[in-house]
Amino acid sequence: MTKKVNISTVSGADADFINQAVAARIKEHRKHLKLSLDALSKRAGISKGMLVEVEKGAANPSISTLCKLSAALGISVADIVNVASNPTVNVIDKEDIPTLWTGEYGGSAKLLAGTSGPDMIELWRWEMKPSEIFESSGHPQGTFELFHVESGILTLNIDGQTIELLEGQSAIAKTDVPHSYSNQADSDLVFTMSVAELHR
Repeated sequence: MTKKVNISTVSGADADFINQAVAARIKEHRKHLKLSLDALSKRAGISKGMLVEVEKGAANPSISTLCKLSAALGISVADIVNVASNPTVNVIDKEDIPTLWTGEYGGSAKLLAGTSGPDMIELWRWEMKPSEIFESSGHPQGTFELFHVESGILTLNIDGQTIELLEGQSAIAKTDVPHSYSNQADSDLVFTMSVAELHR
C-alpha cells in the first residue's frame, strides 16, 4: 500500500498546498517530455500566461484546465493530484481525497481515485446544491462518462441535448463534446461519475 500526500480541499491554505503540488508535477512532466512552456501551452490549448501561473503555483486551475494539461502531457488528472493507482493496491485515505471543484452554494466534486494516464479511468463523487452548474467544453475524443444518481435530480446537457436523471437512475454519455451537469431541482443532488479516456 502507498500512502498519498494530502491535497484535500480547494480553499484557504489547503488550496495553496494543492496548487504547489500540482505546479511541481506539471513542471516535472513537462521537463521530462522536453517541452517548452510555449509548446505545452499550444498542445494543451491554454495561454502561456496561464501555464506560467499554474507552474508557479499562483493559479487555482479549473478541472477543465487540469484535463487539458493532463491530456497534453499524456497523463491523467489523478496523476497530477496524486490519487492515481499504482501497480499494486493503493488505498487512499478519506482525508487525502482532493476536492477539485467547489460550487457557488457549497457543492463539491471529489476525485475519489483514478488510474495513471494516458489511458485512464477516474471515479468522482459530486454534491450539488440547487442552482449549481458545472460546464465543460469537452474532453479528448473518445472520452465517455458513467453516471449514477444517489439522491436528487441530475440535469445533463450533452452537446445541446438535455436529459434528467432521477434518483437511482444511471447513464452513459460521450463527453468529448461540450457538456454540463447541473442541479435544477429544489433539493440537494449527489451523484457518482466515472470518466474513461481510452486512446487505444
